[in-house]
Amino acid sequence: MPNFQTGAINIHYEESGPADGFPILLIAPGGMKSAIPFWANAPWNPIEHLAGDFRVIAMDQRNAGQSSAPVTAEDSWASYAADQLGLMDHLGAERFLVAGMCIGGAYGMGLIEAAPERIAAAVLFQPIGLEGNRDAFYQMYDGWAAELAPQRPEVDEGAWAAFRENMYGGDFLFNVSREFTATVTTPLLVLKGNDIYHPEAISREVAALAVNATLIEDWKEGDAVASARQQTIAFLKEHAN
Repeated sequence: MPNFQTGAINIHYEESGPADGFPILLIAPGGMKSAIPFWANAPWNPIEHLAGDFRVIAMDQRNAGQSSAPVTAEDSWASYAADQLGLMDHLGAERFLVAGMCIGGAYGMGLIEAAPERIAAAVLFQPIGLEGNRDAFYQMYDGWAAELAPQRPEVDEGAWAAFRENMYGGDFLFNVSREFTATVTTPLLVLKGNDIYHPEAISREVAALAVNATLIEDWKEGDAVASARQQTIAFLKEHAN
């Protein structure tokens, strides 16, 4: 099982598909527990369906799945973006596609902000966002922190609280603003969310604000699953350059 290590940070990842295929980074759903196995619960699993055409790189985020890292009061969305870019550097993928579900949608937008020249296009499956639901995200974070805290006895309550605010104290997608989103020219495919963590209004607003974005409304049930999968693969192939 491959791992990328830098200092005390250890990131687990898995590769599939042709080694010379255009690389795509998959960032899983699961909130703070974002890890590769969560893809198996998606309406369709991109690890399976993209491996025929792309060099698929899936990863566990820090302190989720098989990845680990220290916890500090300075940790933030930028820490995760650095992990993601560091992994792609390690794998020699200078330019790549991104597909993220749930929190992975926000991570994808964070990568566009951090390294726009490296992201060929992004698929955002039901991105998270703020719409009267901040307490739900705080509670999700607190549950994750409570499970991790026994393994991190050196981390005090103030650091856990600061980290939580760094992650979920912001607006819109929590890590990027509406103003930034309106400047994004990277091609985006947004698959609409429809629940408390993935508000429909957030998906619609991202698609409306970004200059080069397309919204898919139905993709989770029945014939819509295959149709959305085909549209997603076609979108990724179009922008694999």
